[in-house]
Order: sequence, then structure tokens, then C-alpha cells
Amino acid sequence: MDKALQSMINNMPEKTGKKLEEWIQILHDKSFEKHSMAVKYLKDEHGVTHGFANTIVTLSKENNVTADDLVLAQYNGKESLKPIYELLIATITSFGNDVVITPKKGSVSLIRKKQFALIKPATKTRIDLGLKLTDVEVQGRLENSGPFGTMCTHRIQLQNISDVDADIIKWLSMAYEKSV
Repeated sequence: MDKALQSMINNMPEKTGKKLEEWIQILHDKSFEKHSMAVKYLKDEHGVTHGFANTIVTLSKENNVTADDLVLAQYNGKESLKPIYELLIATITSFGNDVVITPKKGSVSLIRKKQFALIKPATKTRIDLGLKLTDVEVQGRLENSGPFGTMCTHRIQLQNISDVDADIIKWLSMAYEKSV
């Protein structure tokens, strides 16, 4: 997905008051015949700016894939990794109710004000946990970002649920705290 589009989707709750999935449901319930009618409705009835309204309407027509569908597809053939993912999500959401979980085709972004973590089933036997930890040195399992590039500053490879230990939770919490 294009970085600008992903940024719009990530900013949508703050800028429009609702997540993309909520807007799509509203449009689905109304079932507009024309693109322009749906854009006008979002602008007139909900005060959404033209750029966001147009993006919402366009994305509402692309497909009916839900966030859950995206996560299920990521772990298809990698089912043994799903408990690691679920533990990471449970841990992260325990930090506060301001975490936005954004599944994509190949990963799940975790966002507060900014993205602070990324969970990616990298292989059939490994999850790569990307973290945004500026000013933190590479150490032990906290490697350089590797395939994440600039999206994250560090990567941790997780193969077993026991890999999600106190160090991982500390680094996740630190990334969460820095993301304001």
C-alpha cells in the first residue's frame, strides 16, 4: 500500500472521528449508487473533508476484506505462530486504550500517535517484531531493523511464545511510551 494512503488511513480516526472500517460500514448501510453521492454525503452529513471522503468511498468499493480476514490470511499455513501474535496484541493493548491496531496484507501496525511496533509473520516458523526505539542501541535480541527499513529502528525475531519475555515487554512498553 502506498505510504501516503496508509498515512491517511492511520490518521483517519483523529481527523474524521472514525476508523476506516466504521466509515465503510456507514457507506455499506446507505448503499449509494454513485461515488459522488457517497462523497457528498460524507462531506455534508459528517463534515469529512473532500480528500478523506474520496479515499473512504474509493476504499469501500475495493473489497470487503475485514481486519480479521487480513490477520487470518497472514497466519494461513503459519498457525503455530498465531499464539505469539495473540500474546503480543494482549500485551500491547494492556498498555492503554489508545492503541490502534491496523492489519495490512502482510503485517499488523500498532499505532498510538505514531506507529511504534509492527508484527510480521516473516516465515512459517518466525514472527519479526519491529519496534520504533530511537536512541536505543542494538543489544542482544534487539537487532537492527533489517527488512523493516525506516518503518522501525529495531527488530526482534520470535519463534516461540516463551520468547515474549520481560525484555520484550520492556522494549514494547518503551516503544509505546515514545510514540506520543
